[in-house]
Amino acid sequence: MNEGTCSALSLAAAEPLAGTAGRADSFLLLEVRGAWERDALDSLAPPAASAVASWLDGTPRSKALLIRRPDRRGRELAAFVVGAAAATPTIRRFRLTGYDDLPDVDLATGGEPFAGPLALVCGHGRRDACCARLGRPLYDVLRDELDSESLWLSSHQGGHRFAPNLLWLPDGLLFGRVDPTEALSLVGALRAGRLPVEQLRGRTTFPPAAQAAEIAVRAALLVEGLRHVDLVSVEDGRVTLALPSGLVDATVEVQDGPTVPASCGKEPEQVERQVVTNIEA
Repeated sequence: MNEGTCSALSLAAAEPLAGTAGRADSFLLLEVRGAWERDALDSLAPPAASAVASWLDGTPRSKALLIRRPDRRGRELAAFVVGAAAATPTIRRFRLTGYDDLPDVDLATGGEPFAGPLALVCGHGRRDACCARLGRPLYDVLRDELDSESLWLSSHQGGHRFAPNLLWLPDGLLFGRVDPTEALSLVGALRAGRLPVEQLRGRTTFPPAAQAAEIAVRAALLVEGLRHVDLVSVEDGRVTLALPSGLVDATVEVQDGPTVPASCGKEPEQVERQVVTNIEA
């Protein structure tokens, strides 16, 4: 790892991963082959861009990502709509013959059920070099573990300095610093319904304090089930989670973190960190 990159500096500063996932309850994934612009949605032609913007405007707490597979050919393009916040998260798949189809697609209710999972490795090199340089080796390792319908490279997921990043859908789990040598073990656990937390940045459907609380509670109480933690409330730094064994309260403080660049080429700035100071079962 290059010593001057944002990911290397974040790692050297021991910046915590917990509580750093961006918020999103719903995702729109659109296959766009070839190079993406720095702002990924600028890669879309106006009709498709307008359809994506309309979906984002009408879908609370939503995020759109471009996806691609380097070896994928053929005329058909894939799109997915993911509902990560439901009690049973869902994925719907759409088959497009071109980007101009998108304005005529019913993104709200259409599509066909897709069992998943979807594993998205951030490989958006024009946004930050760390994502391309570190993401592609992770993608290559996972090609032997996941079928071609489940594994994709994606545009910017947020948090270049935590590269390589892996987004696991439909559960909305964002992992950072996923070493390719550990990736098969991580994905194997997820497919078996277990959630390791060592590289977990957070669940995108939770606010930062609840993300950190879930990770700390899982580690302290040895909770492994992928969907065995539900968010009950967040108020004034007090997070209440529901586990199969009952309710758990966690106290979370926002503290000053290290001074690191948000991405390569940016000036270092002090970041915040979510610190769990107490857990009451």
